[in-house]
Amino acid sequence: MTALRVTIDTTSGLAPWRQIYDQIERMIAGGTLAAGTRLPPIRQLARDLGLASGTVARVYRELETMDLVTTARAKGTVVTEPAKRTRPEALLTAGATRFAAFAHDLGVGEDAAVDAVRAAYARVADS
Repeated sequence: MTALRVTIDTTSGLAPWRQIYDQIERMIAGGTLAAGTRLPPIRQLARDLGLASGTVARVYRELETMDLVTTARAKGTVVTEPAKRTRPEALLTAGATRFAAFAHDLGVGEDAAVDAVRAAYARVADS
């Protein structure tokens, strides 16, 4: 099992389960969490992050729905092989859809939303 480094930003306004999901999803997509990597047990990760077990259980269910992990009683929760995963394009589309809905709910126009994505992308690329 690898040490899973996730953080919760209580000031972000984003639900803790979503923050954890997004971080693990990026680690898997980026190769930081390789196929076969075992994630910590739900109770352990919940305890480490100071969250309810149900919050982490939701993250693991969502990851499993996207074919990023599989859970088996004897093995625990394990990162799947790339061939078994949802294509990166589908993940990108899902993320873009979530962001578009968020921007729409805030009442932000399309141009402002696109500008925010460009600025965020530039910050990430520079880091």
